[in-house]
Amino acid sequence: MTNTELAEVESVADKPERQRLSAQDWEIAALELMAEEGVAAVAVESLARRLGVTKGSFYWHFSTRDALIEAALKRWEDTDNHNTIARAEQIENPTRRLRELFRQTSREMRSHKIYAALLKAADHPVVAPVMERVSNERIAYLARVFVQAGMQPVDADHRARLTYSTYVGFLQLALQFRASRLSSDAFDDYVGHVIDTLVPN
Repeated sequence: MTNTELAEVESVADKPERQRLSAQDWEIAALELMAEEGVAAVAVESLARRLGVTKGSFYWHFSTRDALIEAALKRWEDTDNHNTIARAEQIENPTRRLRELFRQTSREMRSHKIYAALLKAADHPVVAPVMERVSNERIAYLARVFVQAGMQPVDADHRARLTYSTYVGFLQLALQFRASRLSSDAFDDYVGHVIDTLVPN
């Protein structure tokens, strides 16, 4: 949870419980818990304790745990996926756009942790369609920009899938196996190497 989001929660602490927390507060808390402990850890009781309220506050906004997970993932998809693409689209040159996109996404560790948690829960009935949609959208976007950068459509599609596979594979190594984690400087060097390898000149 960001400082701004924390401030929003604290600023209404004196209101009655139903009014104090919005659906957004529950969604943000669920995403934070996913990032820390995985999708399976998201439970009404643990979130209520974390937010300092009773379970009744939850049911004011959501009918079930899965409804909360679905809403939280939509928030993640809208902010992390759509906003990242929207920011990249502001860069006119496609090669520069790809390079900046890689740099931006490499630094978004909270999003990486959430994505890694979702990979572990990819068979969950709520998670599965989100992961499929997000992956397809990201690959399609990368392929489109690779075409704009001068690649043939078939090659661009292959390069997009290779790029996305590199991202997913690195997440698995970095977030699940301590021996594979890199220092900050080494990570920056790695990102630069990936950019030089995958982005056409």
